[in-house]
Amino acid sequence: MEVMERKDNLAAADGVREYLTFRLDQEEYGIDILKVQEIRGYETPTRIANAPPFLKGVVNLRGTIVPIVDMRLKFNCANAEYDSFTVVIILNLGTRIVGIVVDSVSDVMELPAGSVKPAPDVESSLDPGCIVGLGSVGDRMLILLDIGKLMAGSDMGLGGDAD
Repeated sequence: MEVMERKDNLAAADGVREYLTFRLDQEEYGIDILKVQEIRGYETPTRIANAPPFLKGVVNLRGTIVPIVDMRLKFNCANAEYDSFTVVIILNLGTRIVGIVVDSVSDVMELPAGSVKPAPDVESSLDPGCIVGLGSVGDRMLILLDIGKLMAGSDMGLGGDAD
């Protein structure tokens, strides 16, 4: 844990942060790499009765019951098909472990603070507080998410606190 804190402090000191990038439909998103525990292939979770449609169910990950959220359904994407590229990103959000289903993982990118711009004020299905900003690298535009806030939303039905 001490190494991760030191790395986080160094990243903050020089203004460069690392993001794991992933695709949903035609859009590319980024989340803080320090929240990522592992990346796994998609396996069908056990459904939970009366859960929101985007909460696909739970899986047993080495003795820990992990809720699985389909981000395509959460973000109202038109297409939510599962194929060989579909993966689950396991997130460690402090007191909770949560899995998110995404179309594919792209790569890890370093973004200096200067390449992150505030998100425009537009109507969206996402809480604006969950969008850190828009990052640009070359001709790529990334929507940077505060995944902890997103997973702590009242519509998630997950309870608990997120970092």
